[in-house]
Amino acid sequence: MAKCAKDIHEQSPWQDLTLGGEVYEGGTARLTMTGEWRANIPVWHEDKCKQCLLCAPFCPDSSIPVCDGKRADFDFDHCKGCGICWKVCPFGAIDFVKEEK
Repeated sequence: MAKCAKDIHEQSPWQDLTLGGEVYEGGTARLTMTGEWRANIPVWHEDKCKQCLLCAPFCPDSSIPVCDGKRADFDFDHCKGCGICWKVCPFGAIDFVKEEK
């Protein structure tokens, strides 16, 4: 399970920060849970999905996991609900609905 940003900051004293706040390596997005930002949520219908995988590369948050050549359900920890996957799915396997919190 990924750590939240608060936990990471507590482990990094200010002396270890880079000058000017420069970022020297990538991968920090996985540590930041951004799923709570969304107002709408994608709903994947596995029975309609043809596993064409068109949705996965269009997702700007890499929230559509692909394992062994098949997509799985959304990573809701990182999905911001932009709706791009819904727009590009040619089979109607993704709906986009208001998220109930």
